[in-house]
Amino acid sequence: MKDLLLIALFAALGAAAAGLLGLAALRLLRRRSLALTLFAVAVVSVLAVTSGTFAVARAMFLSPHDLGVVVTVLAMASVVALLTAALLGRQVTAGGRALAVAARTVGGDAGFTPPDRPLGRELAAVSAELAATSARLAESRDRERALDASRRELIAWISHDLRTPLAGLRAMAEALEDGVAEQPERYLARIRTEVERLTGMVDDLFELSRIQAGALSLSLSRVSLHDLVDDALAGAHPLARQRGVRLEGRRVEPAPVEADPREITRVIGNLLVNAIRATPPDGVVAVSTHREDGAVVLAVTDGCGGIPEPDLPRVFETGWRGTPARTPRPTGPTDPGPTDPGAPATADSGAGLGLAIVRGIVEAHAGRARVRNVDGGCCFEITLPTARRA
Repeated sequence: MKDLLLIALFAALGAAAAGLLGLAALRLLRRRSLALTLFAVAVVSVLAVTSGTFAVARAMFLSPHDLGVVVTVLAMASVVALLTAALLGRQVTAGGRALAVAARTVGGDAGFTPPDRPLGRELAAVSAELAATSARLAESRDRERALDASRRELIAWISHDLRTPLAGLRAMAEALEDGVAEQPERYLARIRTEVERLTGMVDDLFELSRIQAGALSLSLSRVSLHDLVDDALAGAHPLARQRGVRLEGRRVEPAPVEADPREITRVIGNLLVNAIRATPPDGVVAVSTHREDGAVVLAVTDGCGGIPEPDLPRVFETGWRGTPARTPRPTGPTDPGPTDPGAPATADSGAGLGLAIVRGIVEAHAGRARVRNVDGGCCFEITLPTARRA
């Protein structure tokens, strides 16, 4: 037992000397390549084993022949270990170099191109993270491009929508100024109509800017969706009567929701206006509600004939109006105006902002807005969380 302890002591002293040298070497190589560091670790391990074994052999007073055998075995083992460490370091370096080259493709149009050589688990994990990062960058770039295109379309459409009524207003104002208007009161009514439409457009732009900036302030309270629908139906009834569209709200449950009454009333009003404007005369716009997985779904169904499937994902985009029928027609002095004096000439700004505002307000309420085609038209649905029990 005493001999074993003595052998262990000599081996520990020899290995400790090599270990101290290894620590100093690793400290000097901490900013160098990983391959060199791995080779240094292998050298330290070989030196620790060799020095410890040689110290024990010397302490045991081996014969020159036996000592030579021990030294020869240690030398051969050290050479094999160092060659293996060198090959391992070379493999790791090659993998890291290949991954560095592949990392240059992150964010490119073609996407991340992983290395074509096998990688270790750690480098493979880094490669997977780079691929995921590249995919997120591509999605972000696509969203940015879509947003930029949407903004350009919005600017173009609003410029057109502003230019058309302004030209009409200028023509009517000149006619009144020159005294050539046969019915001045009719011109004044049209001027007021266009001013109201321009005011609605500015209000919609302001509301949309607040939504996109995250500055929309909500005053949440427990309200009945039935009451909100009644208010919106009452507000949309003049426009529906003017266009010959029948409104139905028979399947509206008195479901309580946690919402801002003013904003949700605007959402329902925008949906009704959109449905009425897209529905031909003698058509029906129906409103209904139902419960679904702890939420309340409000549906507005129109008779527009449906939206092409490729356009469905764009319905709630800013400025989207789809077909030319959604664009407000020009107005001027010869426009006869509404047949019903109590009906508004238009129900919204016509700039394609109504549905974008709907989605923004609904998402601010932790809900969602969607649209789908149904038989003869479209069904716009908004989902709102059910109010907590009092």
